[in-house]
Amino acid sequence: MSNPLETLVLDADGEAAGTVIWLHGLGADAHDFEPIVPMLDLARPLKFVFPNAPVRPVTINAGMEMRAWYDIDPGAPLAGDADIRESAAAIDALVADEVAQGTDTARITLAGFSQGGVIALKTGLRADHRFAGIMALSTYVHDHEHLADEVSFASIDTPIFMAHGLADPMIPIARAVTSREALAALNYQIEWHEYGMGHQVCPEEIEHIADWLNRIYA
Repeated sequence: MSNPLETLVLDADGEAAGTVIWLHGLGADAHDFEPIVPMLDLARPLKFVFPNAPVRPVTINAGMEMRAWYDIDPGAPLAGDADIRESAAAIDALVADEVAQGTDTARITLAGFSQGGVIALKTGLRADHRFAGIMALSTYVHDHEHLADEVSFASIDTPIFMAHGLADPMIPIARAVTSREALAALNYQIEWHEYGMGHQVCPEEIEHIADWLNRIYA
């Protein structure tokens, strides 16, 4: 991914306690989670950075081009591995930009929904520095069977928020539970939430996200 990602930036109302880099899901864009920010009852001001995924053909959608962090081929679950690494590297570059502006990585949260959550987990778990947190919404760990080969010692005490819909038709909750268990087996501390919803975000979840952000930025 040679070109830097386009981003939508919502600056903090006051001195920022940190930055949340929030990745959208398949076919959405940087504006997808923008409306949620005013709904968050935050105790301290935070900066939000919403990147746009590049446009690429997606096999599961008959090769249609759309914003996607990686290709999905139902016949080859690991086919998107190179795309995922490339997208994670692009998020690393956004992190480096925040650090250059004076925000330490320990005050940066990586968040993502669906495909975006895959990249947030990939980036945060393998980093050689600790993030403030990783928020993984309606998502999963890519190639969880080889997770131990990827994670870094620095990330082991990073707070992880995972949330999923019980009736998610796109990513069954069983896949998220398997990912949670793979993380727990490596001694990651996961705050887990499940809701009576599909592949979406609900008001109760938004409250829990705000509570979690308030705790990690206390």
